[in-house]
Amino acid sequence: MYYPILRGRQNELLAIKELLNKSLLSDSIIPIIEPVKLSPTLVNTLEAFSEAKRNLALILNPKVGSMLVDIRNPKNAKYKDRLKAIIEENNVLNGIIIDSSTFDHVEKMRENGIDDADIITLCTNPDTIKYFNDSFDSNSSVKTVVPYASAFRKIRNNRILLEDKFNKKPRNQDYIDDPDEFFSNDHIYYKDDGYIGFSDYSIIGEEYSETGFAPYAVAIHIVYFDNDKELRVHHFVSKDNDDISDPANKFYQAVKQLVEWNKAQQLDTLAIQTFEKICAEQSYPGLGVVKKLSLMHHFELVGRYLDGKI
Repeated sequence: MYYPILRGRQNELLAIKELLNKSLLSDSIIPIIEPVKLSPTLVNTLEAFSEAKRNLALILNPKVGSMLVDIRNPKNAKYKDRLKAIIEENNVLNGIIIDSSTFDHVEKMRENGIDDADIITLCTNPDTIKYFNDSFDSNSSVKTVVPYASAFRKIRNNRILLEDKFNKKPRNQDYIDDPDEFFSNDHIYYKDDGYIGFSDYSIIGEEYSETGFAPYAVAIHIVYFDNDKELRVHHFVSKDNDDISDPANKFYQAVKQLVEWNKAQQLDTLAIQTFEKICAEQSYPGLGVVKKLSLMHHFELVGRYLDGKI
């Protein structure tokens, strides 16, 4: 099972919603959403999964963004009520980032009839393992996302392997020096290493920033399987990167490289088909859509592997 972690930005949510609506999101993929704000896109995406009776996990104590502030804002009462109704659905796993308040969170969940099997936790700081142990015994059916590190050996059952696989560069133009890199083989070995699933932050990376900026270079990050079924990532980067002007032309420079490269790779996901169509039309969808398509491609491709189609 694959448990990708998304930070709940609009195009991340739209990526999984679009795949779901087109029946291209494998049942072997359960997204974990750490919401950064209470938005219509968040609520609509969760409702789409609920209506499709598909599992996902929602982090109830996010550590980034304004979600907890948004919930307390009276202006958001309508979305708060819709969100509460969704959380009560059986297909939504209650997600918790382990911290000093975990015991109280878990006790409240159990009082509300939520079974440990419907809880998924993220334990990424060794100093918080004690809070995990205070809340769950060794027989608990809770699922736990933990890094691949010796400090987390104390957590043995129902572990999900977490690693940030994306080698994030300071600037997009820096990917020109390393256009093709190893990405992951966790999908091959996670069971052998004693895990029930694997997790990552896809082609976005763990780092979170509240604000965006106009980049000098446009980069498209596309994962693919090599001959050993290991995942690699290829970076397609614009060439005219002296300033922030003309992002549409920079995108065309990058996507044209992708289309030429794919003549040999023959990747045929919905996202790649869309990139090829956009290139042929020489249109510019915006950088948010570029990220959405790159995510869609990653999830559809890994889903095919997990379903035995690759």
